[in-house]
Formats: sequence, C-alpha cells, structure tokens
Amino acid sequence: MSHLSERPERPVVGLSVPHESAALHVTGSALYTDDLVHRTKDVLHAHPVQVMKAHGRVTALRTGPALAVPGVVRVLTGADVPGVNDAGMKHDEPLFPEEVMFYGQAVAWVLGETLEAARLGAEAVEVEVEELPSLVTLEEAIAADSFHGARPVMLTGDVDAGFAGSARVFTGTFRFSDQEHFYLETHAALAHVDEAEQVFVQSSTQHPSETQEIVAHVLGLHSHEVTVQCLRMGGGFGGKEMQPHGFAAVAALGATLTGRPVRVRLNRPQDLTMSGKRHGFHAEWKVGFDTAGRIQALDATLTADGGWSLDLSEPVVARALCHIDNTYWIPHARVAGRVARTNKVSNTAFRGFGGPQGMLVIEDIMGRCAPLLGLDPIELRERNFYRRGQSTPYGQPVVRPERISAVWERVKSGARIAERGREIAAFNAAHPHTKRALALTGLKFGISFNLTAFNQGGALVLIYKDGSVLINHGGTEMGQGLHTKMLQVAATALGVPLHKVRLAPTRTDKVPNTSATAASAGADLNGAAVKDACEQLRKRLLQVAAGRLGANASDVRIVGGVAHALGGDGEVAWDDLVRTAYLQRVQLSAAGFYRTEGLHWDATAFKGSPFKYFAHGAAATEVEVDGFTGAYRIRRVDIVHDVGDSLSPMIDIGQVEGGFVQGAGWLTLEDLRWDTGDGAHRGRLLTQGASTYKLPSFSEMPEEFHVTLLEDAAEEGAVYGSKAVGEPPLMLALSVREALRQAVAAFGPTGVGVELASPATPEAVYWAIQAAGRGADGHAVDGVTGGIDLRVGAAEAWSGA
Repeated sequence: MSHLSERPERPVVGLSVPHESAALHVTGSALYTDDLVHRTKDVLHAHPVQVMKAHGRVTALRTGPALAVPGVVRVLTGADVPGVNDAGMKHDEPLFPEEVMFYGQAVAWVLGETLEAARLGAEAVEVEVEELPSLVTLEEAIAADSFHGARPVMLTGDVDAGFAGSARVFTGTFRFSDQEHFYLETHAALAHVDEAEQVFVQSSTQHPSETQEIVAHVLGLHSHEVTVQCLRMGGGFGGKEMQPHGFAAVAALGATLTGRPVRVRLNRPQDLTMSGKRHGFHAEWKVGFDTAGRIQALDATLTADGGWSLDLSEPVVARALCHIDNTYWIPHARVAGRVARTNKVSNTAFRGFGGPQGMLVIEDIMGRCAPLLGLDPIELRERNFYRRGQSTPYGQPVVRPERISAVWERVKSGARIAERGREIAAFNAAHPHTKRALALTGLKFGISFNLTAFNQGGALVLIYKDGSVLINHGGTEMGQGLHTKMLQVAATALGVPLHKVRLAPTRTDKVPNTSATAASAGADLNGAAVKDACEQLRKRLLQVAAGRLGANASDVRIVGGVAHALGGDGEVAWDDLVRTAYLQRVQLSAAGFYRTEGLHWDATAFKGSPFKYFAHGAAATEVEVDGFTGAYRIRRVDIVHDVGDSLSPMIDIGQVEGGFVQGAGWLTLEDLRWDTGDGAHRGRLLTQGASTYKLPSFSEMPEEFHVTLLEDAAEEGAVYGSKAVGEPPLMLALSVREALRQAVAAFGPTGVGVELASPATPEAVYWAIQAAGRGADGHAVDGVTGGIDLRVGAAEAWSGA
C-alpha cells in the first residue's frame, strides 16, 4: 500500500464523529455570510434592477429617480466599473449588461441605507428596452441552430460495423429536465475596504480563489489586493462554484466606491430567477444489441441547455459524455455533445456535474429496451457490466471492474431481491389498480476534475507552543462534512487526539490558488495536502523526540498524543514535545501541497485517463403506484456504496442518504416550469418558490432506508485509502425512476417498453399508466413503443407514430 493510503496505529480517521459544526447548526449559532452584517457597522444594502424580458437591448437607463428615494446612496452601473465589466471566466457574462439575455437579469444595482430603501430605489430606476426575439426552450434552440462552446465527439471502435453486427437496433429521443439547487442559504456577499485599501469579501462561495480573481479584475486590482473568505455555506451543490463571483463583485465595487461595507443577499425569488440550474438535456440515440442482449454499438447526440452564457457548460457536457457508459462496456460508440444557447439563466455545476445526465440516458435506454429484448432489466444490466481488461469509450481502463459486481451482488443478497420479486408479482396479480415494482441500478463515477490543472490542493498547518494545532486548507464547507474529515486527517497524521486540532475559515490569504470544492475531490485534494503539511511537522518533531528519548528518529512513534521509541520505556507528552521543539527553534508551521498523479486528458481527441479512480454503488428501490392518480410511494431502498476505507463513516452515510434523496427529487419531483408563450412574460420562471417547486420532504423519504458502506475496499493511492462520496450517491436514485417505469409497465401487457418523463411526477406517471394500458403510447401493440423505432437485423423496420 502506498504511503498516501497507509494508516498509522490508532488513526482518528475511520471513526464516526459528529460534524464539526453540528452543535452550532442545531442551536442556530453557526454564522453564515449574511449573519456578519449584524456585526458590521454602517452596512449598505444592494438590490438588483431586474429587467423582465427574456431578450432585449437596453436603450435607456435613468438612475436619477432612484437617487431621489430617501435612503438611497448610490446606483451602480457599468460606467462605475474601473476594471473589466465581466463576472465570468469565459468573459461572456457582463456584470452590467447592455443587452438583456434572460428574464430577470440585473442591469444595475441600487445601494441603500436599508434593504427597503434599496428595493424602492430599484423600482424607481427607469429602464427602456428594445425587445428582441428569444429562445426559451431547448427545442427552440436546436431548431434555430443556436449553440456555443466546444462540440466534442467521443469515438471508439467501428460504430457502423457495430450496428451491422447487431441483432436488434432501437432508436429514440429523450428530453429530461433541469434542477434547481435550492440551497437553504441564497447567494450572499459582504465586502469592505480597510485602511490599506485592501478589499475583503465574505462570500458564500465554493471557489474563493476564483471569486478573488473575478473581484480583482472587475475592480482593476491584482489578486493580492483582494481577500475572499468563506466561513461556511448553507448548501451549495455546485450552484456556488461559479455564480457567486458576480454578486461578490457587486458588493466589492459598492464598497470601493462608497467607502462603506456593502451587503448583497438575494431573496428566494431573486435567487431562483437570477442563478443557474442543473442543465436540462435532449438526447437522440441509437443502440444495437446482440442476440444475448449485450450492447454492440451506441450512437448518440447529447444537447445541454446552457442558458445565455457558457459558465461551466462545456465541462458539464464533457463529463456527461464520459459517463454515458455508466457500468456498461460499449465496444463501438460515437457520442457527440453540444451546448445550446437559450435566453435563460446560465446553467452551471450541480452535484454530479453532467455525470447524472449521461447515466440517465443509458439507464433510460436499458429500461426501455429490456422488455423489448424479452429480458428482465436486472439481467440485461448484468450482462453488460464491465469486465477486466475493458476500457471506457474515451480510453481509460476500468481497473477494478469487480467492484461493480461486488456492490451489486451485496445489494441483491441483502435486499432479498429474488424473494421480494416473487412477493411483488403475487401482490400485482391480486391488485389490478395498484402495482409495485423493484428495480436495481448501479453506478461507476469518475473522480477528479476533467481539467487536469484543477487537481491540486494546498494547506497550511500551524502548531502553537501549547501544543494546539490550527489547520487551513483550500476546501470550503457547505454542510458536507469536509472540515470534519480534515480535522480527522490532521489528528491522524500528527498522532494527536482530535480535540487538539482546530480549523480556520477558508480564505485566500492563507492558501492561494485553490481549486473549487467540487468534483467530489474536496477530501482527496485537501486531505492529501493537510497530510503532507502534518507529515513535514511530524518529521521535525520526531527528531526532537528522538533526542529526548535517546533513540533514532526512525524508531519513534507519536500515538494518541504521546511520543515513544520502539522497544523503549520512555515517553514524551505531545505538549512537552512541542515546547521542546520551540525552544530548539524548530519551525512549527508547514505548507502542504498535493497534485493528483497519473492523469492525462486530450480534450480535442476526447481521449485519455481523466479520473484517478471510479466510485461504485448499487441501489435497489421498491415503489408502489396508484393507477387512478399516478401517486406513488417509495417503500424501501437498499444501498451498498463504495467509499473506499471511509475517513468518517457517519459523515459518509449521511452523504449517501442525502445524495440519493436529492437525486430522487431531480428524477421524480422537481419540475421547473418556464413561460414559453409569446406574451409579455415569455421566458419567466414560473416556479419561483417552494410553493410551486416541489422538493423532497419527509413524505417522500423511503419507508425503509438501508445504507451500507462496502467493506474491505481501501483505495490505493488516495488519502488514507478513502474514496470520494459527495456526488456519486445522487445517481443511485436512478433506481427510483426505473422502479416507477416497471410499476407502470405492470398496468399493461408484457413485452412493451415504457416511456417515462423525467421528472417522473405523479402526473407523468399517470399518463404513462394510461399509455401502458392501451399498449404503447396510445397505440395498439404492434412493435412500436412510444418514440422508439425497432429494427430486427437489417430486414425489417417499423416507424413510430
């Protein structure tokens, strides 16, 4: 086992400890960005001037009326920007636009003594707009050939030969929806300028270094003149990776111009209408199977709804392409990706970052085709699992394919799949208007940033004379437990009890040039950097201890806060050891660094090994569906998930549970609606709150929820043998949708594929039941299933209605 993966005697990692801020969370004592306003004097409040048109050119902007409103101090416009009027890394997101690109875009910001004064001032600003044609839906953008960014193609094998050799060929299309992050804390920033003209920004951001960079270039400053700090976030899920930068820049610009602290905090409707979501996708596909049901070829085009600017759409599409195979070997594949440009908010990162969209396409294909092939869906999936020696369509070997089967088989046995399948069949036979179904799906999710440069992390660890330890690292805390894991890593690496270690807020003047806390790589990158720093310190302290104990440093161990020599009786307590080191003028601080090795990626050829390893999991979900209403409930969920050798098991189980529920929300409940008509409010988001956008709640939780972490699963080459856990569990919720599909199919004749909308809301399930009862999408059973065209060999063809 590598040095990075090896665990010392009595490690603190691997213990189930509470979240480091759990007590603060439940008592309401935890401070978030906007809480700091009440601790800051003379704060000005910012309010956006939004234009309620999907697309238009600003022909006049009159701020005078706003300045006449009592309490209004200033109106910020593009003319006030001393640097670059842009809030995006692609330089396609003007902070103060002259052309409105989505309904509700801010063209100016009003600063007031109170939020109410700023709001009234924003209402008083006069904006004249020349309305322009808009593209609101993905289908409209495709028809208009409205695309931007790269258009990658992933190619492996000989696709034409693969189809020629296929016994069965199916084609289809699939449109699935976007998803709102709905973090509890909306976007927020608080900025002030100190006596040295240093700009200090408190921001709810997953990427403090990039927030720093954007603020600096908007203000025309260097990065060392801007410091960004993130205490914690009340949720992020990817929505705070890129999109906080503009809000932080507005606050910083206001503070620079007025000399007073400026606060930006969006209310919920503003956050929903001004910030990006998970990308909705359109997929067009063709798949071929041999006589045994093994995939021979796949030809697909995935189109993401990028919104008005690029944001992270290109890497999201790239990751979708990299995950369309999921757990299945596809010997011949041609998959194209593209980003549609629409007049909607700029869609962005969301937990899974394109991976869920890619996996959803292949799992939808498997679920739709299984009955047409005359195979049980579980059997079809098993026949196509990766085996040793096989590689992904982009060329990365799947080095441990046995993990796919390991989690799968443990779910099958632990959840009693075969036995419960018979029970469900008996229930369905006795209940004509209520049906149950049990589906099993797996996942293979690559861990690392696709952009190789982002796979680095830094840390700064300080030991004080009294033996207490303070760690700084580049990762941010959004409730996922990263800070808890870093405390455990530091305590383990130093050999001290957990209570000896404290963690400082994430800020750019302590650890520079950090990557976003994203791609599930937070613990991998920052944990390895913390470990590196601690081991530098430990090496120095071992030399000091060796002198005290009269032994060689190589024979000294620090365990539980006590240094001792192998074979000796002497001991030196940690606090005493640190004091001795100080008196000997030994440096008690260290900067750690880590870069993920073994990665290479050619984005043009779409080939390489972009991932350090794959995370695996499997989930079995049982549902019950009411045939009269389409309403359903999740009766039971069984999950086995591979997190390697867990750094913090209680944290990881919570992440698996939370990720699954969030994925189930995306696939079954969360239905974003936009005004697509030609009226005055075209492009308006209609679901602007929890009253109209349904989130999973207690009533949607599984009645039985069993989560098990795969045992004996240490990952070689990862910090203390652990694996990432943030994003992969979300895709386990694909089992919920597949169970709903099978329950719908039970209302109709056998052998018919079921098309199911995503999200599969009760309404969508109801209409699918109606279609299943009539045979197939309202048509008689004649070889056509919904929008799928079937071909047997090359001789016969049917066309779908």
